[in-house]
Amino acid sequence: MKLNYYRDTDSLCIDLISNPSSESREISEGVALDYDAKGNLVGIDTDNASRKIDLKENILNKIPAKIKALIA
Repeated sequence: MKLNYYRDTDSLCIDLISNPSSESREISEGVALDYDAKGNLVGIDTDNASRKIDLKENILNKIPAKIKALIA
């Protein structure tokens, strides 16, 4: 899973798996779910993310993965 924040557009993109998106469905204003060709959820896109999400704190609890932090 990858979380990518784009400051210039204030958008947060969460890639749940690496499959390419073939369809997006807006579920609320500025929030879209991305699906692959088989209908599996592959990502979540949020516009105006800093107004909708607390981006200052990220807590990963019991995630069984190696954590990489890329600071821009």
